[in-house]
Formats: sequence, C-alpha cells, structure tokens
Amino acid sequence: SLSPEVQSLKDKLEAFVRDCCEPAEIEYEEHLKTRVGADRWTMDAVPPCVERLKMEARRRGLWNLFLPHHLPDFLPANLSPSRYLSNREYGLLCEIMGRSFLAPEACNCNAPDTGNMEVLLKHGTTEQQKLYLPSLLNGTSRSAFLMTEPDVASSDATNIETKLTKVIDEKERRNNIKYILKGKKWWSTGAMDPRCKVALVLARMDYSHPSIKSYHGSKEQMIGDNNNNNHRNRHGAHTVVVVPMDKVTMVRPLSVFGYDDAPHGHAEVCMDNIELDETCLILGEGRGFEIAQSRLGPGRIHHCMRAIGLASRCYELMLERALCRKTFGKYLCEHGGCQEMIADSRIDIESARLLTLSCAADIDAHGAVQARDKIALIKVSVPQLAHRVIDRAIQIHGGAGVCQDFPLARALAGMRTLRIADGPDAVHKRTIALMEIKKAKKLMNQINSKL
Repeated sequence: SLSPEVQSLKDKLEAFVRDCCEPAEIEYEEHLKTRVGADRWTMDAVPPCVERLKMEARRRGLWNLFLPHHLPDFLPANLSPSRYLSNREYGLLCEIMGRSFLAPEACNCNAPDTGNMEVLLKHGTTEQQKLYLPSLLNGTSRSAFLMTEPDVASSDATNIETKLTKVIDEKERRNNIKYILKGKKWWSTGAMDPRCKVALVLARMDYSHPSIKSYHGSKEQMIGDNNNNNHRNRHGAHTVVVVPMDKVTMVRPLSVFGYDDAPHGHAEVCMDNIELDETCLILGEGRGFEIAQSRLGPGRIHHCMRAIGLASRCYELMLERALCRKTFGKYLCEHGGCQEMIADSRIDIESARLLTLSCAADIDAHGAVQARDKIALIKVSVPQLAHRVIDRAIQIHGGAGVCQDFPLARALAGMRTLRIADGPDAVHKRTIALMEIKKAKKLMNQINSKL
C-alpha cells in the first residue's frame, strides 16, 4: 500500500500520462516526419510538444520525481520534487511513465540524465555540481554516459580501451597535472541531441607518459598518486571524467532496428586527445567502476518498471483488438489460442512487477550492494517477460502490429535492445549463478562443520 501523499502523486501522474503524453505522441512523430538527415539532430527537430509537456508536468508537481534526497543548499529549492520517494515508490511511478516514450522526459526523469545527475549529486565536487546540475535539473540541457566501445566486447567492462593519460608538467610538477582523453565510444545515448551539453566518460587510466616516469622514479609508483590496491587490479584501472560535449566529435548516428530515435538517439563518437584538468575527475583516479555500479543499481529498477508499463499498454491494446476483431465467425477473444496468449501475458506482467518491486524493497531496506542478486534477476527476466507480452500483442494485431499505426513495433525494438543495454543477459546470468554457487558452498560448509 502507498501513503495518501504518494497515492495522490501516482493518480496525478496517471492522468498526466493518459491525457497529455499519450495523445502528444502523434504530434511528436508528425513533427519529425518532415526532418531528414542532419536536420533530425537540430533544435528545430525537437517537437514543440516536449516543452509544453514539461511545463505542464512542473505545474502538476511531477518534476524531478527521481531525486532520492534533498539537494545541496546552493541549488534552487524549486528544483526539488514535490515529495522524496523510496525506490519502491518511485518504481511504481516509473511503470506509469513507461506507458509513453514522452513521459520520462516530460517529468525530467529520463535516462541517461537521471543516472548522471545522481552521480554528480553523490560523487561530484561542489564545482561540478554548480556547473552542470542547474541546467540538468531545470531540463534545459541533457547529458550522455559514454562507456560502450565498438572495438572491444564491452559486456566485460574491464576491456574498455579509451585512455585517460596523466601528464605532469616537468616544471610545475604537481601544481600542473593534466589528462589527455583519447578513444572511441558508441551507443552513446543522447550524444547527438542538440541539447546535450556534457558527457560522463569511463576511461582506462594510463600512466605511461614520460613525465610520470621521471616524476615517480620507479615502476611501482607509476600507478599515480593513489597508492591503493584498487589501481593494481582490473576493476581499479578506470576513471570517470566529466567532458563538455563541444570537445567530443560526432562520428555517426546509430539506428535500433531502423529507428534512429531522433532528436535524442544514439551515436558513435570520437575523443581525439581531449585535454582535461583535475577538476574534470569524478571521485578521483581509479574509481570508475565504483561510480558505474552506483549508477546502475537503482537505474535498473527504473528501466524494468518502465518496461512493465510499456508492456501493460501493449497488453491493453491486445485486449482491445481481441474484443473487436472477428475471424471465422468468432471474436478473437473467443478463440482458445488467443485466450492462452491473454492469460500468459497477464502472468508475465504480474510476475515482472512483483519481482521488480521486491528488488526495490530490498534496495530500500539493505542497499544496492546487498540486493545485487535481485538486481541481476530483474535485468534478465523483466525484458524477456515484457518482450513476450509485446510480441503476443503484435501477433493479435496481425499486419497492423508491425506498422506505424500502433506503438507495438517500436516497443518490440526497444524491449529487445534492453536485453543488451546495461549488460547482456549472459553477464547477469553469470552473476546470478556465481552468487548462488557461493551461497550453496557456504551452506554446505556449515552443514559439514556440524557433522
């Protein structure tokens, strides 16, 4: 059950998505139909309905709902949400926002901005927060998170090759430290958005520059200023830096099953010897994986609950179609095969919802680290369950299901992609298996010690 305040917020959001966001989808698509090629990545390509929806969301108290705690005092109070929510409570709102691709942005709760803002709030310096958070929290700028690379299997994040080379000025020594960022990234969601002003980039630390060798004087000290074990293992070799987007070179837009998702979209980008200073580091050298994991835990609740919301909308379309179309003298819903698809879809939606809310409750009670097993479980199971529901809805719609007249084809493309985004199924299954094996071994040792 929800508190009266959260229930009221949920009711407001349901009305906003139903009455404002879903009807605006047609206007959004019509606006982009007239933009071709490079014109799809300009400010003119951003449909006017987006800003109109943002204004309405703010008026209804539906802005920045994702924020988990109070903002720093130096940020305007009007950027705070109307109420701070637990992961479980916010997850239920994500399910509602998932029904329309416009709703998350309309409420300033869209990925990857929410994750990036949380990183800056949790790990960023005061200077970084003052520089980037006001426009992000106001919804006047957007951001990107650059991690995946085209030349390596990025499902194993230790493969990341983008280099952050540390350089110490021979004269100034520690008073003049700079970093050179070089590498390629792709599936950089939002990087081509004309409103995107900043990116968080995961890069491998490189201490091979001659200035480092001459300064430290020994191979052991070449690892840099942080002489801790993190820098000597595979998961302590990476760093997250904040990079202004005007320093990043766009290579090309990427499409997902033919959808370019303009004007937000996805991109392949290049960073060609971008010079940065110490103020661009988040949390310090070698803390990249710590930051990435803190970003992904609650984020997977958001992704999964939005997926459930989208599957629920497709399920409702399936029911509507089954109730009004006839074949062989009977309504579709009167055929046994259709009834089975309806039943299976309801089972899948309820299973996905309960599993995700259980995970969210565990994060609220014990933290994301203690809920790692359930986070991996939902990342594997929910996209698969939602994909099955959408696929059945398409089958019930026949040819209409795969054309632009319904949101089903786009939904299926997005849901299939979610089985790869934020780590493919196989990686999360490996995590689940290793944790289960560890628990089984511990139990077996306990039993054996009592014999």
